[in-house]
Amino acid sequence: MRQTWRRLTFLHWRYPAATVHRLLPPGLELDLFEDSAWIGLVPFEIHNLTGIPHFPETNVRTYVIGPDGGRGVWFFSLDAARLLAVTGARVGYRLPYFWAAMQVAQESDTIRYRSRRKWPHQSAASDVIVKPGATCRPEELTEREHFLTARFCLYTVMRGRLGRAQIDHPPWPLARATLCHLNENLIEAAGLPALNGPPLVHYSQELDVRIGFPRVL
Repeated sequence: MRQTWRRLTFLHWRYPAATVHRLLPPGLELDLFEDSAWIGLVPFEIHNLTGIPHFPETNVRTYVIGPDGGRGVWFFSLDAARLLAVTGARVGYRLPYFWAAMQVAQESDTIRYRSRRKWPHQSAASDVIVKPGATCRPEELTEREHFLTARFCLYTVMRGRLGRAQIDHPPWPLARATLCHLNENLIEAAGLPALNGPPLVHYSQELDVRIGFPRVL
């Protein structure tokens, strides 16, 4: 499955490992950096998905190590604006997708992402405004930035067992960014404590991605 991700923002916060680990299914371990778990709030747009017009998505995620040794992503929620995409991902990948009314808009030198969940759990929403900065040179990227973005598989639960899908993409063309506004409760809706402190912020204009079909481990 090929798609292009555009106007993507990474917002990341540290969390105590024990707080996040209790929300993982058996068989997954947290992938820690500097002894902390990391929670990401990631709004963006999906283009070039066969048969579906482009649409916004926002996911809440953490980073895990699977029983097969893979270092991948665990999604607590994924909100998307196309019901067909939501239904297909729920059925085909068993991922916790939610249908939402969403908008991504360029406003002068900032980008605004707005989302309000329509089904289920209609109270979950987010409103994010970021100002992208200069693109980083490869040598400027730190080990932490690679840890948070260079992820090549996702995990899910299928028929009561862990499943894995491969994700292939080139290195992220990351830019620094400034968070101008944030109002969200998607992270709390996922069962995590409220945010504490400012996030790390990164931005990427575009990336081509291939996602494999999931297989049971």
